[in-house]
Amino acid sequence: MDIENIIAGEIVNSKDFGSAIRKWREIFNISQVELAEKLKVSPSMICDYESNRRKNPGIKTIKKIIDTLIEIDKERGGETIKKFSLKSDQDYYKIHDFSSVMTGNDFVKIVDAEILYGNVEKKMIHGFTLIDSLKVILNFQYSDFQKLYGKTSERAFIFTKVTTGRSPMIAVKLAPIKPSIVCIHGLKKKDVDDLAIKIAEVENVPLLLITEDIEKIVEKLEKF
Repeated sequence: MDIENIIAGEIVNSKDFGSAIRKWREIFNISQVELAEKLKVSPSMICDYESNRRKNPGIKTIKKIIDTLIEIDKERGGETIKKFSLKSDQDYYKIHDFSSVMTGNDFVKIVDAEILYGNVEKKMIHGFTLIDSLKVILNFQYSDFQKLYGKTSERAFIFTKVTTGRSPMIAVKLAPIKPSIVCIHGLKKKDVDDLAIKIAEVENVPLLLITEDIEKIVEKLEKF
């Protein structure tokens, strides 16, 4: 998955664009001062954007900010990207196919999920893909996304280490093929971004929240 598109999509579509800019700046471990120097603006301008004291800067400025974050990271040796770059794709996603098809309702019961959007009643699930959301977003190219589907797209995507649900759903939105169900894990319901639910609605993909220990969830599902 193209990291530039993911970051841009999250910032542009966010109701709180300032927090989104700050989030990605901090992921890249870049100070406001360093970012401002590269952009040839004052640090106070970056601070104003991140605190929403200035209006949305627009797509051109957002692109400059994203390009600059990546440029600084490359000058440092690409440490942020390397941090999430692992020896094998399998280190940040895991595919399991069920021995027999599972109904959407049965899947919800097994993982003890709360449905945030959508109707799972008519969904038929042939397997699941466990996805480390941040590592996949940072490492995958657009063409790599197909790997997550295994033998069929009629599966559940389970995104782990989720903070708001926004980035995984933007990734799903950009993907040419949609999974049957998307699950997010690692946050409380009150922390789920409204945009994540809105994207699920627009793409007509059921969105589920899982709170049980992820290892227990995987253990349950791998019995099928």
